[in-house]
Amino acid sequence: QVPLVESGGGLVQAGGSLRLSCVGSRRTFSGVSTGWFRRAPGKEREFVAALRWSGGSALYSDSVKGRFTVSIDNAKKTVYLQMNNLKPEDTAVYYCATSDRYYSSNSFYAGASEYNTWGQGTQVTVSS
Repeated sequence: QVPLVESGGGLVQAGGSLRLSCVGSRRTFSGVSTGWFRRAPGKEREFVAALRWSGGSALYSDSVKGRFTVSIDNAKKTVYLQMNNLKPEDTAVYYCATSDRYYSSNSFYAGASEYNTWGQGTQVTVSS
């Protein structure tokens, strides 16, 4: 059983929107925080957004702040990433992940090494 499964990627024109979904199991969603990361061709993996399962303020990278929104539906064991006003530089494979490590500061959840479970990714392509 794949622990996390992303969906919702696709091809969209600049300025358009997509909503990514990440479905998990009760075990994978029993951690502390969930995060979204992306990897563009030829580039390092990049933090996008993070949100604790308990709620509270989300953490976003500067490159997506104001355009992307992360949310959780605990009943459906699903994490969403709503992406608006997409730009060609948002083109990447997007991954969701979960962390079972507790930190008092949200800033720690920007580090990929803090996550222990990952999905296989979904491709997002934004044309100009």
